[in-house]
Amino acid sequence: MQDMKVLGYAAREKGEPLEPIEYEPPKIGKHDVRVRITHCGLCQTDIHGIDDYYGITTYPFVPGHEIVGSVSSVGSAVSELKEGDRVGIGWQGRSCMKCEWCSQGEEQLCEDIVSSGTWMPYGGFSSSISVDSRFAYLLPEAMPSEVAAVLMCAGVTVYSPLKSLATRDKQKIGIIGVGGLGHLGLQFAQALGYEVTAISSSPKKKKEALAFGADHFIISDDHDSLQNAMLSFDLLLCTAHGKIDWELLLGTLKKNGKFVLVGFPDVKFNSTDLVAHQLSITGSFLGSRATMQEMLSFAQEHKIKPKVELMPMAKVNEAIQTLKDNKARYRIVLFNDMGEH
Repeated sequence: MQDMKVLGYAAREKGEPLEPIEYEPPKIGKHDVRVRITHCGLCQTDIHGIDDYYGITTYPFVPGHEIVGSVSSVGSAVSELKEGDRVGIGWQGRSCMKCEWCSQGEEQLCEDIVSSGTWMPYGGFSSSISVDSRFAYLLPEAMPSEVAAVLMCAGVTVYSPLKSLATRDKQKIGIIGVGGLGHLGLQFAQALGYEVTAISSSPKKKKEALAFGADHFIISDDHDSLQNAMLSFDLLLCTAHGKIDWELLLGTLKKNGKFVLVGFPDVKFNSTDLVAHQLSITGSFLGSRATMQEMLSFAQEHKIKPKVELMPMAKVNEAIQTLKDNKARYRIVLFNDMGEH
C-alpha cells in the first residue's frame, strides 16, 4: 500500500484550473497516519490557496482540507488509531508540539503554522493523505461522511469563537453572512443558547436562515433595519468575505461588544465608536484539538448538519466555479472517484 501512487488534482500555476497529478505518497513518520480519502469538502480557503491570496502557496498545489477517509497505514508510535478507522482531518495536519502555544493546548496558534497545513505537501483533493495522527479525529459512528467533512473546517471555525464567548444565557448575537460558514454558525449559535439574528445581503435567504436557527433576519444593506438594531448585539460573528458596511455594523454592538472575524472582509472603518463604545475587534482561527473533538460531539448531539451538495472529485473545477459564482448552497463536498494504483 505504501508504494502506491497518489492521484490528485493540482493547480500548476497561480489561479490556474486544477489538473490531474500523480505523485509518490509522502513517507509516514512514527506519529503519522496515511488516510485513504473518501470525501473532501470545498472551502473558500482552497480558492485563496490556488490564487496565492496568503502569499504562501507553492506549486503544483493540491488543495483540500475538509477530509474524511479511512486509515490505511500507521506509524510506529501511533496507538489511538488503527487501520480501517474512519477519521476526519481539517486544515491543520500537524504542529511543532513544542512552542508556547502548542504547550498550552492551542495548537492552532503554533509558531510553525504555515508548514502545518494539511495541504503541505499535498492536500485532500487526492486519493490519500499523510498527517500527524494527533490531528486525525475519530468520527461519531452515525455521522455521515459528507457532514463530517464540512465540520472539520467550517464547523470548528464557527464553533470555537461561539463556544468561548457564550458566557451568559441569551446573549444577543448577529451572524453576518448566510453562506458556507454562516449557515453552520446559525445552527451552533442557536444550540448554544444565543438569541440569533442573521444579517445577509440576500433577502431570498430569510426563510432558510430562520430554519437554520435564526430568531431574526436583517438585510445588510437595509440601513433602516440596521439603525433600528443600534446597540443591540453582544457579539457579531462575521463570516463574510469582501465588502461590508463597517460603520453601521459596529454601531449595532452594545458597549463592550465584540466583533469576531472568521472570514476575510475588506477592513475600513472610523475608530470613533470603537474607542467611545469600548468595542473589541478580533479574529478567530480554527480551534484546538480539544475544541475539534468537542465540536464533533456537540454537532452530533444537537443534530447540526451543513447543507451539502455532493459532486465527484473529477468535477472539482466545476465545483470551484460554482463557489466563485456564489451559487453553492451551502457547501460542496467532493467524493473520491479516483482510487489508487
